[in-house]
Amino acid sequence: MAVKIRLARRGRKKLALYDVVVSDVRSPRDGRYIEKLGIFNPNTDPVTVDIDDDKALDWIMKGAQPTDSARTILSKRGIMLRKHLQIGVQKGAITQEEADKRFQAWLKEREGKNQANFDQITKKQEAEKKTRLEAERKVKEARAEELSKRAAALAQEAAPKVEAETAEEGEGTVEETVVEAQPESTEQKTEDTAEAVKEEATETDAVPAPEAETETKSEVESKPEDKAAAEEESEPEATVVEEAKTEEKKEEENPVAEEAKTEEAGIEEVKVEEAEKVEDKAPEVKEDSPAEDEAAEEKAEKEEIKASEKAEDKESEDEEKKSEDESKADKK
Repeated sequence: MAVKIRLARRGRKKLALYDVVVSDVRSPRDGRYIEKLGIFNPNTDPVTVDIDDDKALDWIMKGAQPTDSARTILSKRGIMLRKHLQIGVQKGAITQEEADKRFQAWLKEREGKNQANFDQITKKQEAEKKTRLEAERKVKEARAEELSKRAAALAQEAAPKVEAETAEEGEGTVEETVVEAQPESTEQKTEDTAEAVKEEATETDAVPAPEAETETKSEVESKPEDKAAAEEESEPEATVVEEAKTEEKKEEENPVAEEAKTEEAGIEEVKVEEAEKVEDKAPEVKEDSPAEDEAAEEKAEKEEIKASEKAEDKESEDEEKKSEDESKADKK
């Protein structure tokens, strides 16, 4: 039975791993094998080879034939050299000690070469990494410069627009303050006229009061004089003392009622005079009112216009929403 040392593929697509196996020639590549010697992974840098050297040498000495790929792997591991030296020992050309010395010398030389190769690869990778980082840094700096330039250009373009908007806003605020000041002035005028009317009415109320007081005082002063005359006349009449007393009491009661009547009459006269004065001043107040009415009407018209504009805007928005909803429903 012919036996070969070959590679059996495993792993996934585009990431293959290989097993170094001893198998029959008639078995398929990835099929049944006699013994597994190790693993070969070409996906790393450098490649990784993990093989049992003693077993591989034993199978080669028994006559197993390696394939081309397996031969290169075994020769790099020094197994083919050990086979050559072992054949020389069997023939008696060299001793076992000399064969071992030759193999150890070759192994040290090979390890030195592998280490140099590994160092060269690592240095190359580090250099590539540095160049890549520098290129990325330059790209970032260039992008930052471009963005700063664009931002400056946009700011320069937007500066006149902002200034114009601020100027328009200032004009609008001035107009609003003027419009608001006009209704306030009209309201102040109406308040001033109402206060003037109230002050005049209070003055008219206060003027007639002293006249009524003087009248009542004169009446009171005249009444004691009447009493004195009645007493002088009653002195000679001693027989009619009781009648005089009763008359005096009646006279004292009657002046109090007369005083109350005179006071009521004076109050009524004052009220009539106040009413006449208010009627005389009412047309003057009404003459000032048309200007105020015009200002109030203008204000009401402005409010109505604003309300109508808001209503129209709402209606237009509602119509747009309805049209959008209808279009979406049609698309669905």
